[in-house]
Amino acid sequence: MANREDLAIIRAARAGQAEAQLALGKRYLFGGNGLPQSPGTAFHWLERAARQGLADAWMLIAQHIPYEVVAPLAKPQEAAVWYERAFDAGLGKAGLVFARLVLGNAAQAGADIKNKAIRALEAVARDGDPDAQWLLAQQSHEVQPLSSGSAEAAASAQALPRAAEVAQPQDEIRQWTQRAADAGIEQAQQALADAAWRQSDIPGFLQRAQPLADALLRQYEPLAAQLNAPAEMLASSLGGQNIQLLRRLAQARLEEAQPNLLYVQQLLELAALAGDRDAQLGLGLLYGRMDEQGERRFPGRGSANYKKAIRWLTLAGEQGMAAAWYALSRIYLKPEFSQRNLADVQHYLERAAEMGHMAAQLECGVTAWRNRRDDPANDVRALYWLQKAATQGSAQAQSLLEKIADRPGSAPWAVLARAQLTREQVNAYPFLAARIELATVFGLTRPEALLIDLKQADCGHCLMVDIRAQYARSKRRLIMVETGEERGALNRIGRLFEDVDCGPLGPEGNYRQRLYRLKTVLPDAESGAEEMDEQSAEV
Repeated sequence: MANREDLAIIRAARAGQAEAQLALGKRYLFGGNGLPQSPGTAFHWLERAARQGLADAWMLIAQHIPYEVVAPLAKPQEAAVWYERAFDAGLGKAGLVFARLVLGNAAQAGADIKNKAIRALEAVARDGDPDAQWLLAQQSHEVQPLSSGSAEAAASAQALPRAAEVAQPQDEIRQWTQRAADAGIEQAQQALADAAWRQSDIPGFLQRAQPLADALLRQYEPLAAQLNAPAEMLASSLGGQNIQLLRRLAQARLEEAQPNLLYVQQLLELAALAGDRDAQLGLGLLYGRMDEQGERRFPGRGSANYKKAIRWLTLAGEQGMAAAWYALSRIYLKPEFSQRNLADVQHYLERAAEMGHMAAQLECGVTAWRNRRDDPANDVRALYWLQKAATQGSAQAQSLLEKIADRPGSAPWAVLARAQLTREQVNAYPFLAARIELATVFGLTRPEALLIDLKQADCGHCLMVDIRAQYARSKRRLIMVETGEERGALNRIGRLFEDVDCGPLGPEGNYRQRLYRLKTVLPDAESGAEEMDEQSAEV
């Protein structure tokens, strides 16, 4: 509680007396005499005194008011002048706060003041201040600052504009970063590790990443022991940068000739507990002693723990990792796994394929094609997955596609017939005209064109042509739908037959009636159709 002397000083300070404002600022700065210590309140009164020309006021600000107190102000750049004056007066550490305030609000600062701020930063950095060295190094585009999740790191990342007004030699920038890292600035160490990783400098990466990772393992060892610890809490505490560093270090250590699997497991487990899906995938594969293709890895380095592998792979799969579902399918396929189950193999394989895993799509296609006699629709399913795999560049899938399906092509008889159709004939026989167009686009024979039921034949990715029930000489075949024009033609023709019975009891009649109508309307197209029918029968 303020005493009488304090109350008198407060009244005088509020009345605008500079000496009283200075005295009140000191009391709030150091506390005592009935007033609490409050840096924010101290800055308020010291700044008012400084505005009235008291040098002691702005020197006290520069000596005792840190950047964290001034930064949250509405206009923090206005406080930079007091630190600038103190720096000019010989107070070296004031240069760092001055530079952070100016460069952190570069849009409101002029070129001259920004240049002066950088010169002040250089002077403080040369005096050995690691914070100044790291802040100066962040001007380089070569080593980008990484967010660590802390408020101070976020402020540092925003403290400098991307395009610095004063360019510095790259060698000097590297030196500042290395000096800051050697002095223990975590952000500098992480930046050097990230730069080394991006440049494929694995020894350099290990040199910087190893100490950071070891410190994280020691710090979070209690949480890592709790498998049910909240992932969100751990992820927030670790930060995305540290999680990435753990995962990268584990990857680098796994590439060694004789990796320390226990240490790698600890790295991945900490990142996986924080919810990182890549780490969960890597940890699941490590427990399974396998790679992403399901091949055995690390022989003679301990047996696989499939129970733990399934746990982590399932978590990764639920976060959208197709490779995790594929790896699970490989585990359930292993003969040494006590819970081997082919139904689970197919289930996980299809989940991976649905998420775009090329190997899973290829295997789903091959499996469906081999089992086509068990289910008539398996050939359509096989074509679907093989098309997906071929789109991603699978040469094996492309080769199989050539064997099991036909590509669209014009039928000569249909081209001739379509050329002879008049507008009146199209209006009079819309179903016949549509079937001729379908044959023109997809290369159907005359019986196929006249008998195909488009509602059953259109499978989206292909046209399934099967008229054996009405034309015994034909064979079931698949025709791929590859272009937008082909898809558009199928949609348009399909709408015409949408509410029509395409069977022999429908408005078009049976095959003989449809053939008679074709011969009657287009007699000149008959020779081409018979020739193609003969070729189809021979095949």
